[in-house]
Amino acid sequence: MAAEFESLNKTLEKNLPAEDLKEVKRILYGNPVSDLSLPAAAVSVAAELDFELAGYKIDAAAEELRQPRLVRIGAVQNKIVEPTNMPIAKQREGLHNRMKDIVKAAALSKVNVICFQECWTMPFAFCTREKQPWTEFAESAEDGPTVRLCQEWAKRYNMVIVSPILERDHTHQEILWNTAVIISNTGEVIGKTRKNHIPRVGDFNESTYYMEGDMGHQVFQTQFDTGRISWFLVSLQGSHYILVALHLCEPLWSIEARNAAIANSYFTVPINRVGTASILEENNPRSSYVAAPNGSRTPGLSRTRDGLLVTEVDLNLCRQVKDKWGFQMTSRLEMYAKSLSEAVQRNYEPPIVHEETTK
Repeated sequence: MAAEFESLNKTLEKNLPAEDLKEVKRILYGNPVSDLSLPAAAVSVAAELDFELAGYKIDAAAEELRQPRLVRIGAVQNKIVEPTNMPIAKQREGLHNRMKDIVKAAALSKVNVICFQECWTMPFAFCTREKQPWTEFAESAEDGPTVRLCQEWAKRYNMVIVSPILERDHTHQEILWNTAVIISNTGEVIGKTRKNHIPRVGDFNESTYYMEGDMGHQVFQTQFDTGRISWFLVSLQGSHYILVALHLCEPLWSIEARNAAIANSYFTVPINRVGTASILEENNPRSSYVAAPNGSRTPGLSRTRDGLLVTEVDLNLCRQVKDKWGFQMTSRLEMYAKSLSEAVQRNYEPPIVHEETTK
């Protein structure tokens, strides 16, 4: 049943009267977001090649001293293309070709920054406990075939591309990392970041495949403002939007990234996988969306189909929310820094206040 349930938003629209639907969406999604009109050519490509294309706008209030800072962000979710028993090269080629079509639609939609799903060039095999053949999908984050292809797209379409891959680190004994490569709209690789927190939940013990990240929490400055992959600590470093390429179960998926947006006063773009794979015991019906610093969010894409979510955001909203809610002003970082520094010491004793008993 879960795999057949395509979309919460479509189910609500199908079954609720207009007035009820408006109120339910307000409760679920926060302040209403506007529909973003997308070019007919992009809509035609999506229809012809069978993937969902949705567009929304998240506005900020007009200011006297700052012009709107508009960025169009594209979030891509997709199924695997070839069966998992096909040759590795064939599987990767199929995904490259599929992404080429979706990137074209993104370019037609005037997307500035696009992000693909976690390890998008392969099945999500990290719950199988098998190393072969899945580790063969790993490639260089500097000059591997996927990076070179994304460099071509970025330069051709004047678009920043965030490409999460399974990285083979040839410099350091060929160990593996879960890495996102950030490619400028000039076609140059700006840098990369590695997944810091590795899940160990049931069969998803990803630490047996790749290392915890060793690059900290970097923020990347592009021609379209500052962005980051994953959200820890980066609000302190001035990030305005966070691209989150993860693989997380419902109902946490619809909550976690939205909470991060609220707590840190930035936009989050959580992207998840859809479809099935014969190596997995269950389907992956989760959808991608965009959350804003004021707690609002877009409807999600389909939980069962490939899709491109295009969201035009006004980055001025980040500071407006900071001024309104004051989370950063009252965050008391110095107090937490002291407590955390003490907590990592071997001789740490929690400062528990015990009730005094009368003898």
